[in-house]
Amino acid sequence: MPELPEVETVKSGLQPVMEGATIGRVELSRPDLRFPLPPDFSERLRGRTVLALSRRAKYLLADLSGDLVLAMHLGMSGSFRIERDDGAGAMPGIFHHPRGTARLHDHVVFELVTAAGEPARIVYNDPRRFGFMTLLPRAELAEHPLFRHLGLEPTGNALTPEALAERLAGRNTPLKAALLDQTIIAGLGNIYVCEALWRARLSPRRRSATLVDKRGRPTPRLAALTGHIRETIHDAIAAGGSSLRDYRQADGSLGYFQHRFAVYDREGEPCQRTACGGIVRRIVQAGRSTFYCPACQR
Repeated sequence: MPELPEVETVKSGLQPVMEGATIGRVELSRPDLRFPLPPDFSERLRGRTVLALSRRAKYLLADLSGDLVLAMHLGMSGSFRIERDDGAGAMPGIFHHPRGTARLHDHVVFELVTAAGEPARIVYNDPRRFGFMTLLPRAELAEHPLFRHLGLEPTGNALTPEALAERLAGRNTPLKAALLDQTIIAGLGNIYVCEALWRARLSPRRRSATLVDKRGRPTPRLAALTGHIRETIHDAIAAGGSSLRDYRQADGSLGYFQHRFAVYDREGEPCQRTACGGIVRRIVQAGRSTFYCPACQR
């Protein structure tokens, strides 16, 4: 499943075309994706202007005129393709993996008139159909079941050592599990938790509460971890994501952060930290693969 940096990259690729655009016809190849599409989905979108495109956790949010929000999730294999009448923007680039452009998997097509007055199409392609779209009133978004319990954004100012200490205090769960808990940090996934813990030299098995002192304040190691989470996500966004499996950017090119993974999917390889001498190990925690170096992560 695409992680937060992948979704952020897709958002950035779609923004120049979608923001300020007016939605015309919305073509559906089927009435559902992972879940049924909302009743009168196409009719409710027609004629609305996309005021802004944003992200919350792993959701893409299109703020529409009339105080309506189009919430979208890519699921396991969803991707967007930008098409123009002149052929521009139709997934250019050199691909590390085959592109998922089979037309039979084009399930939703948004026909737009951009802010510049040019026609364009945004095509949602999803072979596995684990993604979904829904329409929500803007005023109800924060309290909707999809968003009500989401935690801190790892790219926002809300993620501070103090805020993280408040959420980890008294928790005996392994640190890896706590960081994957979406009610603590929203959108932080398996790959980037492994990488951030390696950067912070922290074991994924460490009890979460050990990073909080008796007064409930963050320890220096928790302060360092907070910074490494931010840096890991920032680096992945700058690289365009991890380009795993079906994921690709909105312009069709693939990210290359995966070539800089320090531990993820590197089981049996030497630790990349200078003079460490450890070997990357893979363990399973809560059904998920965890990669770490037992020599330098404590």
